[in-house]
Parts: sequence; structure tokens; C-alpha cells
Amino acid sequence: MEQVRNMRQYFKKRYIVYLITTILVFVIPFIQINGNQIFLLSFDHKQLHLLGVAFDMQELYLMPFLLILMFLSIFFLTALAGRVWCGWACPQTIFRVLYRDLLETKILRLRKRIQNRQLEPDMRLGINKIKKIIAVFIWGFLAFVAASNFMWYFVPPTDFFHYIQNPIEHKYLSIFLLGITLFLVADVVFIKENFCIYICPYSRVQSVLYDNDTIMTVYDYKRGGTIFDPQGIKLWKKPKTPNAECTGCEACVKICPTHIDIRKGMQLECINCLECSDACTQVMGKLGKETLISWTSPQSIEERKKVRYVRFKTIAYAVALGIVFSGLLAMSATKESMLLNINRGELSIRDNHIVENSYIFLFQNTSNENYKFYFTIENNDAIKIKRPSKPFLVKAGEKQKQPVTLYTNKNLAQNAQKNTHIQLQIKAYALDSKEPIEVHRKSVFIYPPNKVMDK
Repeated sequence: MEQVRNMRQYFKKRYIVYLITTILVFVIPFIQINGNQIFLLSFDHKQLHLLGVAFDMQELYLMPFLLILMFLSIFFLTALAGRVWCGWACPQTIFRVLYRDLLETKILRLRKRIQNRQLEPDMRLGINKIKKIIAVFIWGFLAFVAASNFMWYFVPPTDFFHYIQNPIEHKYLSIFLLGITLFLVADVVFIKENFCIYICPYSRVQSVLYDNDTIMTVYDYKRGGTIFDPQGIKLWKKPKTPNAECTGCEACVKICPTHIDIRKGMQLECINCLECSDACTQVMGKLGKETLISWTSPQSIEERKKVRYVRFKTIAYAVALGIVFSGLLAMSATKESMLLNINRGELSIRDNHIVENSYIFLFQNTSNENYKFYFTIENNDAIKIKRPSKPFLVKAGEKQKQPVTLYTNKNLAQNAQKNTHIQLQIKAYALDSKEPIEVHRKSVFIYPPNKVMDK
């Protein structure tokens, strides 16, 4: 009976997870560390914020690590606990619970009972049509809030609230915001769980990640009896097997949001929400028996043993996750407080055999403080800096194009017919930083051939 009491808490635990997930998703964009968000992919500012560190687009070598980490996490979670994400944290599931169970059922009474999700409201009744319109309007507002929350991961909230006051001037933001809102309304109100069944790509890849030790929603056919034959054809409502404990009430079928019969076995449509387990627990609990549907593995049901969480597949995914995460941390630690791109321009010959090369240095101060920058040529004393003649200020987070002229009054030609390419090692640095801020870049100084200089 203790297990029965624990099993009844699935829906409470699920709603707690929904609440925590929703709060986290809404709060994270507002949490800042050193003025940067925990996560932000800003196309406007061309930055990636990760755990309070801002990376410029030139530093997006981190993105492959993030993508690999995301996919490995999905593989690991699916191999370990099936579609637990779908039933316990997916926005689609949370939105449907809000709309169907809270709005339509609890508040507006458009649906009669949460326990029977197979019965659609009778829309022939005028009062039901009015309730439906009210539900759609309320959800439309909530969908707009959800769409805004999604945009905060790409547009900082402070910028978002400023931009949204002038939607015509920020038409792309307005288009995305309106488009996401309309999609959420169409998805939650009309597409419903068909999104999980037919559209979501996750449901298509889950089966190749499963094994017999993967935790999923499983019907104990040994206790309950067989309902379907091996070809998936339903034999009867209540099993004819002697001593079969399944009562044939089909409470598990009625409550299923994806409209499946879990007694058929593992199915693509199952999202591991465990609604059927809660329903079966209520029925079997009245009989003083344990639920026939539980969150366990097929192997555990077959062998009547504990679930094997630690096995080769889960260990391999965990090791891979550790390696990638370590790589991500190592690469994050190499963030530069300044960036420098060098584009070489034209070669010029002045009086007294002075050769000049022009460049455009693009400096970017990625730190949170203003600094004065300058640079030196480390590997060639014969090449001097003509301009800029003194350090220059680059404000925090800003970029600055700096015209640069390098020159030499010495003969550096190594060929009478062709230009000489002299490799340069350039060190750029901040003058007034507490800790050393510097970068090293390579470039080329072109010196004309001797026949040109002789003229």
C-alpha cells in the first residue's frame, strides 16, 4: 500500500516540475552576471552570453560544443528515462495542460472531466461556443507572453520592451513575435497532441535510442493479462486470462492525452506523462492492489528485477557528456577581452625610398570597461608604425576601425623581380587594465622588388 500511496503523487510531482520549469524559463533572461545574461544568442548585438560571459560572434567556436552537448544530453536522457522530457518539461505539454485542463476544464467547465480526455466538448451548444471563444482569447494572451519569453533569449528583455514600443521601426521583431504567438494558438488549440505524434522530430528518433532497460510507462501484462495480440490487434476489453487483474475499466485509455492504449505496449505516441499510471493507481488502490502501469523498464517487468540504470550505453553517454562539457569549460576560459582583425590595404613608395603599407585594424573591446589600446611589431625592428601615433580609446563592448600605416626606410627586398612578403607578428594590448589584456595576430608587410626601388 505504501507504493500505491507514492504512485498517486505522480501528477503532483509533475505539476511541481511544470511550475519550476516555467519559473526558470521566465526568470533566466532577467538574471545577469557582470551585466550579461545566463544565456542569450543576440543577433542584434552579435553576441552569445553563456553563464554571464559575453562572447562575440567571432568567438562562436563554442557553438559546436553547445550543440554537441545538447544532442548528447538528449541521447543520454532518452536512453535512461525515455521521453521524460516530453511528459514532464516540454512546453507543448505544459501549454496543453494549461489550456485543456485549467482553462477549458477547471475554469470554464467546457470539458466535463479531466479523467476523460477522449470526449470533446459538444460545440453545437451556444454556451460552449462562447466558452471556446473565451478560452482562445485567454490563451492568445498567454501565448503572446510565452512568445515574448522565447524572444528574450534572442533579444535582451531591456531591449525587447524598448523595441516593442515602436513595432513599425522593429518590424522583424514584431513579425517573429506575432508569428510565434499565432503558431502557439494554432498548435495548442487546434493541432493539440497531434504535434507530439506527427510533427515533433523527437518522437521519430526515440525508438532507436531505447533499449529494454530504458525507463518508460509500462503495463504489467503478467499481472494484468494480455489485451492485444502480437500484431497489435485488440482481443477484448477485459482480458480473459485466468487471474488477470486488469478490470477492463479503461481509465488508462480515457485519460491519455495522446489517445493511446498503453496496454498495447511501447508506442510512438507515448510521452511518459504517466497519467495512465495515476488513473490505474486510483482503480487498483480501491481493490487493495498495486498499479498495473508503472514507470519502469520492460526488462524489469520481464525479470522482476530492479531497473538497470548503470549500463554500457548510459556510461558511454555520461563519459561523452563529461568530455564535451570539459572542452566547453576549457574553451570558455580562453575568452579574450579584446578582439582584433587585420585587413591589409595598398603598398606605397614615398621619397627617400620609404615603403609604406596601409591596413585597417578592427579593434573590439569585449570587456565591461573602457580601455586605451595600442600595438607593437614584435618580430621586425626595421618596420615602424607611422599611424596611429598614440594610443586610442575603445569603449566597453564597442568596435573601432583604426587606419594603420606601417613603413620602413631600409631595403628589405629579397628578390629583384618579385615583391617580398615579410611576415609580421603584431601584439595589441590595453594600456590601463589591471590585468594584462593582449592579443597576438599575424599579418604581412609587402616590400617591392629591387628593380622598382632602383628607379
